[in-house]
Amino acid sequence: VWMDAGTQIFFSFAICLGCLTALGSYNKYHNNCYRDCIALCFLNSGTSFVAGFAIFSILGFMSQEQGVPISEVAESGPGLAFIAYPRAVVMLPFSPLWACCFFFMVVLLGLDSQFVCVESLVTALVDMYPHVFRKKNRREALILGVSVVSFLVGLIMLTEGGMYVFQLFDYYAASGMCLLFVAIFESLCVAWVYGARRFYDNIEDMIGYRPWPLIKYCWLFLTPAVCTATFLFSLIKYTPLTYNKKYTYPWWGDALGWLLALSSMVCIPAWSLYRLGTLKGPFREALALVILPTQRGLPTHHTAMDGKVAVHERGPPAVSWVPEEGEKLDQEDEDQVKDRGQWTNKMEFVLSVAGEIIGLGNVWRFPYLCYKNGGGAFFIPYFIFFFACGIPVFFLEVALGQYTSQGSVTAWRKICPLFQGIGLASVVIESYLNVYYIIILAWALFYLFSSFTSELPWTTCNNFWNTEHCMDFLNHSGAGTVTPFENFTSPVMEFWERRVLGITSGIHDLGALRWELALCLLLAWVICYFCIWKGVKSTGKVVYFTATFPYLMLVILLIRGVTLPGAYQGIIYYLKPDLFRLKDPQVWMDAGTQIFFSFAICQGCLTALGSYNKYHNNCYKDCIALCFLNSATSFVAGFVVFSILGFMSQEQGVPISEVAESGPGLAFIAFPKAVTMMPLSQLWSCLFFIMLIFLGLDSQFVCVECLVTASIDMFPRQLRKSGRRELLILTIAVMCYLIGLFLVTEGGMYIFQLFDYYASSGICLLFLSVFEVVCISWVYGADRFYDNIEDMIGYRPWPLVKISWLFLTPGLCLATFLFSLSKYTPLKYNNVYVYPPWGYSIGWFLALSSMVCVPLFVVITLLKTQGPFRKSA
Repeated sequence: VWMDAGTQIFFSFAICLGCLTALGSYNKYHNNCYRDCIALCFLNSGTSFVAGFAIFSILGFMSQEQGVPISEVAESGPGLAFIAYPRAVVMLPFSPLWACCFFFMVVLLGLDSQFVCVESLVTALVDMYPHVFRKKNRREALILGVSVVSFLVGLIMLTEGGMYVFQLFDYYAASGMCLLFVAIFESLCVAWVYGARRFYDNIEDMIGYRPWPLIKYCWLFLTPAVCTATFLFSLIKYTPLTYNKKYTYPWWGDALGWLLALSSMVCIPAWSLYRLGTLKGPFREALALVILPTQRGLPTHHTAMDGKVAVHERGPPAVSWVPEEGEKLDQEDEDQVKDRGQWTNKMEFVLSVAGEIIGLGNVWRFPYLCYKNGGGAFFIPYFIFFFACGIPVFFLEVALGQYTSQGSVTAWRKICPLFQGIGLASVVIESYLNVYYIIILAWALFYLFSSFTSELPWTTCNNFWNTEHCMDFLNHSGAGTVTPFENFTSPVMEFWERRVLGITSGIHDLGALRWELALCLLLAWVICYFCIWKGVKSTGKVVYFTATFPYLMLVILLIRGVTLPGAYQGIIYYLKPDLFRLKDPQVWMDAGTQIFFSFAICQGCLTALGSYNKYHNNCYKDCIALCFLNSATSFVAGFVVFSILGFMSQEQGVPISEVAESGPGLAFIAFPKAVTMMPLSQLWSCLFFIMLIFLGLDSQFVCVECLVTASIDMFPRQLRKSGRRELLILTIAVMCYLIGLFLVTEGGMYIFQLFDYYASSGICLLFLSVFEVVCISWVYGADRFYDNIEDMIGYRPWPLVKISWLFLTPGLCLATFLFSLSKYTPLKYNNVYVYPPWGYSIGWFLALSSMVCVPLFVVITLLKTQGPFRKSA
């Protein structure tokens, strides 16, 4: 047991393989490797522990299915991966999927171990012979040579008898015995020959403090003693290799195995004797020469190491295409930053971003997309876009704002004047959002005020707005009884269309102004104005309530929803996976656009909010947390929505598909209908619409704040004066309110749908995202931006983010953008009303007015720049 524990530690930690030394050699001199190592060791062991749950839960399933003890199905090594697990998946539903997932995991687990091992070998050879290999293309040739030699030797293991050769390598070449032997000499060399105290001094020079004293005592006593004892025990208990506990190798097979084992262990004494034999002079002096560090081998100051790492790691300098004036960013002086304002603390920034990104779409769009696109299967494309597009672009925009301390337009102008049109395009989208998004708040306020009655007005058909076609379906539950009344409408629908909207026959007939909605819209704008009129000082305080209160409402509604009869069926309908839906490209399109909508990407808001951060704020950690919070909120909201839809389905005796809605249909038709079936319906109605109001309110005023920020940063001399900011906000509010009055006319819903479908559509956001990542990663330079981020937060983010900027994000966004164009279908209201041609022309004008900014300002910038074209580019 003790022997197995020790060898498992050495195997799983890759100790004495040289990989850790090689990988550590690429660190910067002052990197805190002590903290990294502690975290990695716990991560390794934690992963092993969690993997045990995965393995033995499946083995337990196999045991029960086959009616045999678990000991008869338990395997290890290749037996688990290629016998036990394949046998298990054939007993599972969707067995091809689980087989693919498992072997995909096995491939990735082995792949990074393999290429890191090759990298470590190459690093060792290049550092041993730098004059030979540190020349142009020599490294690539060396890697090719290592790969070809390893491949040719590996062909022996792919013969029909290759498994016996594989087992020899596995049992002897990298056995616990070899690793323990090397570990003894490693600890003795550092602790007793070089000196544990001296090595602690070196570590202190690197990380700024001395590690825990127990580590030094381990090097001096515990580690060599335990390793020696375990090594001797493994020698005493050695048993020759047998394949499958049956086949015994011939004597020359065991001899070959011992040759593999001793070929590594003999290097230490052989090289020691060789070095002593080649040195001249008295033995004592010769011994001192071979055990003391040389000036050539060990740097005396960290600057020497820095220079070494620069060549060792980076190679030739990266070249990026950026206009000359963007080569080095001008730093804001302290007075200007102070005038501009900053968040008082990190929480204000986090809550402001959370308020912006966690909005109505989390409640009324994500759950519907899940049920529409295969239930739980929808999470597969969703999380692919989440990691490949959502987090990278979200982090890019926040980091850009924090680094430049500028709003969306001037931030891109500083990074690359050629692509300042990206910022202007986001301002156009923000302007459209400010006009139409707040209309939803006006509707919600109207419903909230209507809820303060003895009986909810959409419960019965006895109101002045109801027609002769109105029928209360609550008294006619069951599919069989609904059919005769299929030409009738519900009181909920008539309240929405006739009382709230007063909807006309089409966009050509705008009708009269709905003065009650106009007053609700005015109230919404007054609230927004006073939330942001003092800048981040007021915004940062307001979000403490507006961003957190919806979660209280969500929890209350969740508790109520899951306790309703029929809730379980609704939740099952929400999560039940239909993997065949993944074949439909529209599912992937919906996943991608949902990520861009819910993360507020390419709207300029993230850049503006990040610009108020302190320069050294850890925006990377903030972005990761906010992205996961956003998606988690959407996931939980799905339980609220579908538990209530399941209740409605059971009460009415109809399938869930007949009551499921998305967008305004969920908020203003399905849910109002649901609350009429509950006791204390007025209470639940008030709670729901209060939650909607707060979800929309902080998204709205943060969006206005970002538009104001962009305007002030574009014209600081005119707008960064006393009273000018408040006047600008008032002007924006008044203009947006006046334009919004068109959307609260009797035909305003048709205009609202045009804004929602075209002005901030997935096509616009995907188009801008392609240019954003291309500008940062290929024009400005991903490595350079990583350097800027490191200067802000003190370390370089996960490399996957940079890889996503360079390849994954632009590739996925471009593919999704082209697919959305090819699958474009003109807007229809309620899937019935077809807009006239001039209506579609207005819609495309709204969409193109933002997208055209990017190429337009590329041309304008090039025309305004003097000199030859290449230099101006």
